[in-house]
Amino acid sequence: MDHFTSNKRRRVISNVDKEQSIPWVEKYRPKTLDEVTAQDHAVTVLKKTLESANLSHMLFYGPPGTGKTSTILALTKELFGPELMKTRVLELNASDERGISIVREKIKNFARLTVSKPSRKNLEDYPCPPYKIIILDEADSMTADAQSALRRTMETYSNVTRFCLICNYVTRIIDPLASRCAKFRFKSLETSNALERLQYIATQECVKYEDSVLEKILTISAGDLRKAITLLQSGFKLVDYMGNNQITIKQIEELAGVVPSTVVEEIVKQINSKDLNQLISFTNDFIKSGWSGVSIVDQLHDYYITNENYDTNFKNKLSLLLFDTDSKLTNGTNEHIQLLNLLVKISQLS
Repeated sequence: MDHFTSNKRRRVISNVDKEQSIPWVEKYRPKTLDEVTAQDHAVTVLKKTLESANLSHMLFYGPPGTGKTSTILALTKELFGPELMKTRVLELNASDERGISIVREKIKNFARLTVSKPSRKNLEDYPCPPYKIIILDEADSMTADAQSALRRTMETYSNVTRFCLICNYVTRIIDPLASRCAKFRFKSLETSNALERLQYIATQECVKYEDSVLEKILTISAGDLRKAITLLQSGFKLVDYMGNNQITIKQIEELAGVVPSTVVEEIVKQINSKDLNQLISFTNDFIKSGWSGVSIVDQLHDYYITNENYDTNFKNKLSLLLFDTDSKLTNGTNEHIQLLNLLVKISQLS
């Protein structure tokens, strides 16, 4: 009896641990189309397809973290149900498997399969249309040859297979492929919608945080709700581990790797001093602190461009400097030299 009780307790503890280890991005992913936030046009059109079960090839595009993958997964669940999905839906991340061989083998083999017959219960509960769905996430990472091969596969097996291509940049999808798909644009979430979602998750997980923390998370994530939720969970794990009462803005900035606003203000102060020796000394200390050069370029942009104390002419010249520095950093040039060069040139503008 004791052995049975012990095993039962162990299973309960195991289930609790498993629940706690689930990333919140997955835990709070929309289960139905009704739960998808702020993409009204796409959801309305896709709901119509549920009524008729007549689905075309689809192309979802827009910024990261706006619900593209969540929307198609919610749609497939409502079309097939959780059980039939296992045999009717193939999800691939094209950025990992982007070569032409994947199209010729994995995708083609799944596309040509005969459609499995749904059970009577599935037919009663779900539309279960007579086709399969292949989801290609990050399709804009596929090579041009792979996309051309995919076009032929789409044409050949369109009677039994539908494709959903998901990408951030629709211009990177070749025209012959894009023209075969119904296009759905996913826009960045409004701050109010994203904030409401974060507040809901924080309430469900009993997260305590100081004022303006959620707003700071949304600012850092720049419209990417997936990034915002991950950052919130990281902050919760950190304060839980450290035994603190609540998440602070400083902790969020450190977790996100952004330069604290106090440091940005100090940079501006050094720029305004126009003292070359001070700028050199400050830049040396800044680099030693491990801050990212790209991050400071972004934050200097936000500081100056949104500041009404600077005129349009100054902002135009500054934007060119920031663009040039960001481009050089992206191409792998020396971060220390580029940052010092940027600060000196800004000091000459002001």
